[in-house]
Amino acid sequence: MLLALGLGALCHLVFAVAVLAMIWAMFFGMSRSFGAVPWPWALLTNLLLLLQFPIAHSVLLNGRGARLVARLVPGPHGGALATTSFALIASMQLAALFLFWTPSGVIWWQATGVAFWVICAAYTAAWLLLIKASWDAGAEVQSGALGWLSVFAGRKPVFPPMPKRGLFRVIRQPIYLSFALTLWTVPVWTPDQLALAITFTAYCLAAPVLKERRFAKRYGAEWHAYRAETPYMLPGKEPADGRARTQ
Repeated sequence: MLLALGLGALCHLVFAVAVLAMIWAMFFGMSRSFGAVPWPWALLTNLLLLLQFPIAHSVLLNGRGARLVARLVPGPHGGALATTSFALIASMQLAALFLFWTPSGVIWWQATGVAFWVICAAYTAAWLLLIKASWDAGAEVQSGALGWLSVFAGRKPVFPPMPKRGLFRVIRQPIYLSFALTLWTVPVWTPDQLALAITFTAYCLAAPVLKERRFAKRYGAEWHAYRAETPYMLPGKEPADGRARTQ
């Protein structure tokens, strides 16, 4: 139980650091960070920081990667703590990206006056949308709390029902859409921010394909019925199988 409590505390601490670092760094267009790698080596370092999250995030959620995460904590509770272990790894990856990025020093555009406040409002709205989508998906899973709370309570982790409420009534992938929106609603634009926005937007469009395969295996007919009725990522669009939604 002490192991679960300690891992949970560490997970949530790093999670908070990662989220705050992400909000802060993107607000300034990735022009402020603690990275100090000399150029041109900074280009390679930044590229590795940029790619490590989407690659590892996808690998560790599927197949052998998921089994590896379940074995990271030694002893009988490794599998039960898998969601906490995964959230900790993902948080460490994001914290590394946004804290150790080496800024190029080039600023293309910076909003001022009314435009600044309008964009700040859009940036805040995008983050609130992301928080809402994560809550609708099951905050205990997204934050890593499911694993350590289950072990601490002496019970087997039980995943929440398939997300269909809130924003999931409108589209199937509100988390990825809202995350993509945070990338493009920043008041400062630099080559750094553009590289981040393009790379992570591509990830937001492609990664849900793997997620939906996992959901199809986990929820079966319930998932297929939901998929047939709900658009992928754009509200109002027809579902992926081409059938119009029932009224």
